[in-house]
Amino acid sequence: MTSHTSPAEAAVHVRRLIGLTDALSDRLETETRAFAERRPQDIVNGLAKTQDMANLYRRETAQLKATPALAASAPIADRQTLIRATERFEAVLARHASAVQAARVISEGVVQAIAAEVAAARASGAGYGASGRAATADGTAITLNRSA
Repeated sequence: MTSHTSPAEAAVHVRRLIGLTDALSDRLETETRAFAERRPQDIVNGLAKTQDMANLYRRETAQLKATPALAASAPIADRQTLIRATERFEAVLARHASAVQAARVISEGVVQAIAAEVAAARASGAGYGASGRAATADGTAITLNRSA
């Protein structure tokens, strides 16, 4: 685009960015709700779509930043709508980041608890043998059975 962007071209670009920003905000709100309702599995199938939308948003906003005439030439009502959409997006994004962080902490806690249980099970004594001495524990990995 040239530095002489027509108001019609600018309006099209800004309105496209508004639509994308609103759609991405809606998507992140849905994902955040799924995390809050402890249903993260509900978002797995849509992660690629969310990533694609986020990448498109990044490119569109970079273009807008690199070409200030795009926003400057757009009608004031469109610019104000874009500002409100961006403010909403930033708030939604902050809530989404908190939900993702909480889910990550919970997942790591579960994995650490399982690992601790496995380690405790491996470290437990094997008991005493017929001679009255402590039997040596088998160092075989937990996933192998003794016949393997």
